Amino acid sequence: METSLHRDLKLHYADDRACLEVPLGDYRIDAISGDLLIEIQHGRLAAIRDKVSALLQDHRVLVVKPLLRTKQLVKRKKKDGKIIGRRKSPRRAHWLDLFDELLYFTRVFPHPRLTIEAVMVDIEEYRYPGHGRRRRWSKKDFIVEDQKLVTIHEAKRLRRLEDLWTLLGDVQLPHPFHTGHLAEQLDVCRSTAQRIAYVMRQTTAIKQVGKQGNALLYERAKKKSGKRTRRKKRSRSQRGISANPITPKTDPEVVRSTRPNATGKPRAIVQGL
Repeated sequence: METSLHRDLKLHYADDRACLEVPLGDYRIDAISGDLLIEIQHGRLAAIRDKVSALLQDHRVLVVKPLLRTKQLVKRKKKDGKIIGRRKSPRRAHWLDLFDELLYFTRVFPHPRLTIEAVMVDIEEYRYPGHGRRRRWSKKDFIVEDQKLVTIHEAKRLRRLEDLWTLLGDVQLPHPFHTGHLAEQLDVCRSTAQRIAYVMRQTTAIKQVGKQGNALLYERAKKKSGKRTRRKKRSRSQRGISANPITPKTDPEVVRSTRPNATGKPRAIVQGL
């Protein structure tokens, strides 16, 4: 079931209501703005990986990934019932959370026609007691009734490999570095740094250059130069015939004299044979 958060973000990015839920081939597009296809994905990016990959063959695609800056938990007595409690969730999203989303999205990103926009939002989540389809029940179980958009904050767009480095902020890494250095600079655990390094390596933002004990050593990948090397022209010469254009000097029909032979008469040579 579509949440209010998903619907409000579609209205925010679409040109008008007529550009919502537009069928295109085997897919249904959340929103369209000009020639740009927009997909709102509150869940994992891996869930729309194949869909986005297919759309990128002929279209430009913008994937909007909302990150929950704050979440207000609103508890109802029952479904559509009276509100009996309200509290703020201690969980807060961070820009580094995008690397967890990109773990299974590296086969699609980066792409010349793909843009990923992460947007920080404040939401309200309405829930009521229930077990849903859980196999194991608990008294604290709940069912999410809806999620509503409250505020839209700043956004960051990912188009190129350099944009991944902007998510890391102003990090000062040695040359080369390992995930221990990355964890220290970002103030995260080693496992988080390893996931970040995996995404950076799979997208060729960094490259492995060696090992230090059991730790892999990385360096930032160099930018590819825009200079194109000139390819040598291959001569299409045939056997026994000069590759140069036929001129009076190399015309096979022209006969010229060279040094005299044993009889004292000049020897005729046909060029080009």
